[in-house]
Amino acid sequence: MQQADDIKPCYPLFRQDEYKESLTNKQNSFEERHEADKVQDTFKWTTTMEYRELNFKREALTVNPAKACQPLGAVLCALGFEKTMPYVHGSQGCVAYFRTYFNRHFREPVSCVSDSMTEDAAVFGGQKNMIDGLENCRAIYKPDVIAVSTTCMAEVIGDDLNAFIRNTKKAGNIPDDYPVPFAHTPSFVGSHVTGWDNMFEGIIGYFTRNSMDDKVVGKNGKINIVPGFETYLGNYRVIHRMLDEMGVAHTMLSDPTEVLDTPADGQFRMYAGGTTQDEIKDAPNAVTTFLMQPMQLEKTKKFLDTTWKHEVPKLNIPMGLEWTDEWLMKVSEVTGKAIPPSLLKERGRFVDMMTDSHTWLHGKKISLYGDPDFTLGMTKFLMELGIEPLHVLCNNGSKKWTKAMQKMLDESPYGKNTQLFAGADLWHFRSLVLTEKPDFMIGNSYGKFIQRDTLAKGKEFEVPLIRIGFPIFDRHHLHRSTTLGYEGAMQMLTTLTNAVLERLDEETRGMGTTDYNHDLVR
Repeated sequence: MQQADDIKPCYPLFRQDEYKESLTNKQNSFEERHEADKVQDTFKWTTTMEYRELNFKREALTVNPAKACQPLGAVLCALGFEKTMPYVHGSQGCVAYFRTYFNRHFREPVSCVSDSMTEDAAVFGGQKNMIDGLENCRAIYKPDVIAVSTTCMAEVIGDDLNAFIRNTKKAGNIPDDYPVPFAHTPSFVGSHVTGWDNMFEGIIGYFTRNSMDDKVVGKNGKINIVPGFETYLGNYRVIHRMLDEMGVAHTMLSDPTEVLDTPADGQFRMYAGGTTQDEIKDAPNAVTTFLMQPMQLEKTKKFLDTTWKHEVPKLNIPMGLEWTDEWLMKVSEVTGKAIPPSLLKERGRFVDMMTDSHTWLHGKKISLYGDPDFTLGMTKFLMELGIEPLHVLCNNGSKKWTKAMQKMLDESPYGKNTQLFAGADLWHFRSLVLTEKPDFMIGNSYGKFIQRDTLAKGKEFEVPLIRIGFPIFDRHHLHRSTTLGYEGAMQMLTTLTNAVLERLDEETRGMGTTDYNHDLVR
């Protein structure tokens, strides 16, 4: 039992006899369990190549997707604009999921509202929900902008957001000039990165599409930065820092770093920071716009090309050495600003770190999964370190992603044995690492269950998880880390190297058996 002067968390509390007895009684009384031998035999079968071949024949079923749905991305995008309230037209349960997902990753309160469509709205449409919802949202939370996205319920019935918003203004529930940008974000198409792209295009289109007559490319002397679906707050900050050190005037279009990292000083900030309306309206006057994750920003790129007339640089996500070099050199070329000594020193420090650690990383095999640009950048980075990517899985990857990945892999000897899996899920990934064991895997928190399964097969089959990606629920404060630029590369190199050394220590700590050398120094 719990004692007031000795409160225990669930572990080790649930290992006490009374809790184990309670669990056994529950299982015997309420669960129709298979015999333990049957469960173990089935588990062992799912770790075989025979099962893997059957697993990859699946067509109409996804098991443990390595992606989320469109409105999740739309909410994150909206949070990056000043005093903007994300508004999801659809189910209240969906919005609870989005908020909880971000709560657990960022460890912050996340503001987002829903108009709570229920059965009647699913049949007759949700216009009344929106009319009341927009009025209530504006009155209660007092945002300057309400950014509307949708869930499956609204999309299946075909609700017309443009008409509903127009009718809400016509009815006088909100003023005619009140900004309500919107995007259709059906969850059964694309993923969270698609939703971010759609919402971003909806917001910048709302504020600039009909006011382009006085816009002149290059007039304000700035560059725009579009981050895409980015959940490492350090990445926003490192981009600002590098551009500031270069003396480059810039605008980050969607910057949620303040609202998702508020201090504990006794003041609640429903809104904090973010890109202002004036900055959005002035953005077409920039010299050009840089897309940090171009693979996921196709709709945005089309808008920039056709409406803003920006020549968007063709670059990759600035992860690792070469792609950060290319990004900085393109910024320098476009702006005429030299890369300062401070960034050159930072680059040199990263190269020094690569030299220090290459003996421990060279030849290691790593499997990874994640979003399109992340997997591209991470694979490039791993090969720069002499690591061999074994499996690269991208649940929301396309033919374009596969083509870009294969081209990059063909250019490196470390990519000759890499296997690519676009459209596959984490149950596929489980089969891959159980039948072709890598040294490590890289992914989000959901990979821990795959690590447990590899360990259950046998200690010699265990594949440790290195947590880089989204979401990270089971570790604290990693969302403030950095993966972009030289700084991000140094942080990831540190994480990778120390994971290798930690595993080495684990395997060589047997007294008089595996402690072969003086391992105080690695």
